[in-house]
Amino acid sequence: MTWLAVPTTVPPESTQQALGYPSLFLLVLFGALVPIIPTGALVSSAAVVAFHQTAPFSMALVFVTASLAAFFGDAALYWLGRRGMKSKNGSRWLKAIRARAPEDRLEQAQGKLAEHGVAVLVLSRLVPAGRIPVMLACLLAEWPMRRFVRGNLPACVAWAVTYQVIGILGGSLFPEPWEGVVAAVALTVLVSAAPSVWKRVRSAG
Repeated sequence: MTWLAVPTTVPPESTQQALGYPSLFLLVLFGALVPIIPTGALVSSAAVVAFHQTAPFSMALVFVTASLAAFFGDAALYWLGRRGMKSKNGSRWLKAIRARAPEDRLEQAQGKLAEHGVAVLVLSRLVPAGRIPVMLACLLAEWPMRRFVRGNLPACVAWAVTYQVIGILGGSLFPEPWEGVVAAVALTVLVSAAPSVWKRVRSAG
């Protein structure tokens, strides 16, 4: 009756994939709705793990999972924001978006959005703390959902590619995955902090 035998152990990579990709999707999705999770670092860390795996298409699965999660999270947040704009009493989601978009950043985003359109939306996901002000600018400009979605798709793809490349760089530097994860997180923090540091240096000068 060997055909009834069920394997009692699961290969480590299979276990990682079965748990890892759904977890990555949910965390990036939640991080898009509530921007308190370092989603860039998550994607870079997942790319490091995939880089050291032997299973085929691991890197592609990280890319697809991250970009789709970011896309659906952004779309859901924008939809909730549009509902808040149409409601007389607003919504807690709209208030949360407004609270994370300082006036100076919002004015800058509105000016660039009016001048460059969708290109600003694409770049906003690559600039630390740039996504929410541009999203709010789109809401105030009354962009329809379809227009936002069309611009947000390449934005999420570019974002996923950027942080996956950071993860690949971190993973290629060290033989052990955990060392690559540490390096990838450090690179992500450095990339995220660079614009603020540069702005302070320019202001001081």
